[in-house]
Amino acid sequence: MGKSKEISQHLKKQFVDLHKSGSSLGAISKHLKVPRSSVQTIVRKYKHHGTTQPSYHSGRRRVLSPRDEWTLVRKVQINPRTTVKDLVKMLKETGTKVSISTVKLVIYRHNLKGRSARKKPLLQNYHKKARLRFVTAHGDKDCTFWRNVLWSDETKIELFGHNDHVWRKKGEDCKLNNTIPTVKHGGGSIMLWGCFAAGGTGALHKIDGITRRNCGYIEATSQDISQEAKAWSQMGLPNRQ
Repeated sequence: MGKSKEISQHLKKQFVDLHKSGSSLGAISKHLKVPRSSVQTIVRKYKHHGTTQPSYHSGRRRVLSPRDEWTLVRKVQINPRTTVKDLVKMLKETGTKVSISTVKLVIYRHNLKGRSARKKPLLQNYHKKARLRFVTAHGDKDCTFWRNVLWSDETKIELFGHNDHVWRKKGEDCKLNNTIPTVKHGGGSIMLWGCFAAGGTGALHKIDGITRRNCGYIEATSQDISQEAKAWSQMGLPNRQ
């Protein structure tokens, strides 16, 4: 059976006008020679929506409702390490079956992209208090003072590391939920020590043995510090502290 001819807007307006004047659906159908079901559909639509204009939709209807999409985005924002498979499984448990690509498209539409989580040092409260004390004590020092300071630090490079995947927006890479806390422990690693000053960077030194708090760290790095201070003085730069 072929497609039925679309009813014109002028004829639809006549349906509504005759119905408002008190004519029955059957009388309108007989008078305008149109099926009663068509008249009934147009009149019902006018009552519900206040218009007889057709409502066009571009493309296929979305599988997920706005509420479903909001639930997905909210889940990812609370826990950025949630995987797409976890989201698909969550929707399936509620009776909604979607593909992985559909879930990805929803997340992408809300400007959330899959990225590797940034690694940041795990700072305890005593770390933060110590840094605040340092800033308070040295905040008024001039450039001459800082040109005579040698900054140093050590780091342990692990043989086996890992990258964690998170969902985040642009510019949110350093938010707490989007980072991986790093601590200086673990097996299969080497300890390195380095320094820098206002005049440039120093050499990288490998620390042998085990460094412990108090005297252990000083003993392990004292020779390296002396070498660096000597190198700075040979280059004609100010003595470092």
